[in-house]
Amino acid sequence: MAPNVTTLTLLGMSETDSRPGLPALEKRSPPEPEPEKLPPPEPEPEELELDLAPNYEWRIVWRNVIAFVYLHTASLYGLYLAITTAKLLTVFWVYFLGGLGGMGVTAGAHRLWAHRSYKAKWPLRLLLVICNTIAFQNHIYEWVRDHRVHHKFTDTDADPHNSSRGFFFSHIGWLMVRKHPDVSEKGKKVDMSDLERDPLVMWQKRWYLFIMPLFCFVLPAWIPVRVWGEDPWVSWHVAAIFRYTLSLNCTWLVNSAAHIWGVKPYDRNMSPVESVPVAVAAFGEGWHNYHHVFPWDYKAAELGNYRLNFTTAFIDFFAWLGWAYDLKTVPERMALSRAARCGDGSHPRLQRRKSHGAQPAIWGWGDPDMPADEVRDANVARQAL
Repeated sequence: MAPNVTTLTLLGMSETDSRPGLPALEKRSPPEPEPEKLPPPEPEPEELELDLAPNYEWRIVWRNVIAFVYLHTASLYGLYLAITTAKLLTVFWVYFLGGLGGMGVTAGAHRLWAHRSYKAKWPLRLLLVICNTIAFQNHIYEWVRDHRVHHKFTDTDADPHNSSRGFFFSHIGWLMVRKHPDVSEKGKKVDMSDLERDPLVMWQKRWYLFIMPLFCFVLPAWIPVRVWGEDPWVSWHVAAIFRYTLSLNCTWLVNSAAHIWGVKPYDRNMSPVESVPVAVAAFGEGWHNYHHVFPWDYKAAELGNYRLNFTTAFIDFFAWLGWAYDLKTVPERMALSRAARCGDGSHPRLQRRKSHGAQPAIWGWGDPDMPADEVRDANVARQAL
C-alpha cells in the first residue's frame, strides 16, 4: 500500500503516485532548527580600587600638635644643653627620674593594673602611682582602658594606635587626631571594675590635673636648682622637657616599632614582634610577640635577662621585700608548644629541632612532649570500664 500524501510529506519522500490525476510529490527537507539563543555576555567586572583612606574623618587636635612640636624642639635644645652646659648631677637626675617614670608605666599601669599579672600591697601601689604621675602618660585609669582595648582589638579601628596605619600613626600620630568612634565604643564595654575598686587609682584620677604638673614638671625642674645650684633655664629644658619627651618616645616605640620590625617566635599571624632595641629602650617591653600571646605573664617575656628586662628585676625585688606577690608566669612547655604550633620558627629552642619539623617530635601516646591539649581532647573509643 502506497503511503498517503501526508505520510510522504512528513517522511520527505519523492514518489509519483500511480493513480491518475495526482501530481508527483517533491522531496522536502525537514525545517532546520532555530539556533539556540545564547545569553548576552556579561560585562567584564571593573577593576576594584582599594580604598586605603581611613573610613572616618581624621579630626586633628591642634593643641596636641602644637604641644608635640614644642616638646620635640625644646628637647633637642635640652639635649644640647645636657651635653654642653648641664651639671653632671642634672644628667644623673634625668636618668633617675626617667627610670622612676618608666617603672610607673611598665611595672605599674602596664603589668600590674592593665594585665593583672601580679598583685601589689598598698606601699608598692602608692609608689607606682607616684612614678606613673611623673611619667605623665594620662592617668592610670585611662591608660589601662585604652591598653585593654588595644589587646582585645589589635590593629583594628578599635585599636587606639592601630599599627596597620603605619609607623607615624602608631608612634605619635594617634595622639594628634580624635579617636576613631570604635575606640570609644569598645572602651565603654571593657571591664574596669577592678580599677574602680582601687582607691589609689581613683585618687590619682580625681586629682590628676593638679598633681601631674607638680610631679612631672615643677619638682623635676626645681630640685636641681634648689639642691645643687643648676641654672633654671638649663634645668627646665634638660630635667623636665628633654627627660619627659625621651620617656614618651621610648614608650611609643612599643606601639610602633614593636609592631613592625622583628621576629614572631610565638605567633606569626599577629603584628607584634620581638625587638631587642625596644626592650632596652622600654625597660623590657620589647618582647612584644610573646606579650600579646601571654599578656598575663608578669615578666612580659620568656627569654632575656634583667639587663634586657629591668621591669622584671624591679618586680622581683619588691617580691623579695614582700610587697609584690601572686606573680603569674607561663610554663616553659606551654610557651614552646605555642611557638611550635604558631610561631615563625625563630624561637632559639626550635632552631635545634628543625630536623624534626616545627612541631616537637613525639614517639606516641605517653610521650612527655605530647601537648596537654592533645591528651585532653583526644578521642578514645571503647574505653575499659
